[in-house]
Amino acid sequence: MSQHHPARAPDRDTTSHVTRGGALRTAALAAGGALATVTALGAADRLSAAPSAAKDVRILNLLLLVEYVEVAFYEAALERGILSGELEEFARTVVAHEREHLAFLQKALGDKADPEPDYDLEAVTKTPGAFARAAAKLEDVAVGAYNGQATNVTPGAFLAAARIVSVEARHAAWIRSIRDGDPAPDAVDVPYDQKRVMRELRTVGLAS
Repeated sequence: MSQHHPARAPDRDTTSHVTRGGALRTAALAAGGALATVTALGAADRLSAAPSAAKDVRILNLLLLVEYVEVAFYEAALERGILSGELEEFARTVVAHEREHLAFLQKALGDKADPEPDYDLEAVTKTPGAFARAAAKLEDVAVGAYNGQATNVTPGAFLAAARIVSVEARHAAWIRSIRDGDPAPDAVDVPYDQKRVMRELRTVGLAS
């Protein structure tokens, strides 16, 4: 597993024109917003969602699928050796987090965990630019998937998902900063239903 080294003094990436420290501070704000959104949804809508243990399995497997794709995507890009600078640092940091998320969900599901799917990651890991675009989309999918399922699970699963979505939101904000974009363009995140999650995952490497 990649090691996350202690933070250095802020430096400036030549392509992003933002300091790493500034990007991570902004990312933290974005993560807080995402967590507040998922918590508010859970408090307001839980009674109508009718969560159950059986539904937990289905939803946690959907989130597991997201994590499978994330881990495979970052590992493939790093193995191809196409990344450098802050993009490489981002990929190595994030893949370590995603491996932990994956292991957590696999443990939670036990023998009910779905098997790892097939991927087609050639196009999205061909160049640094393709990687950055796909990473931004994939992290948005992760946040949308966790937020979208927040009201459909039992309280224990909800709390676990809330802990993960805040990290995914930091990832999303960081990659937006690297791409010289607005790390937190919206006040709230759009929740994704299962159909949208599946559709978006296919655009970033999940084999049909």
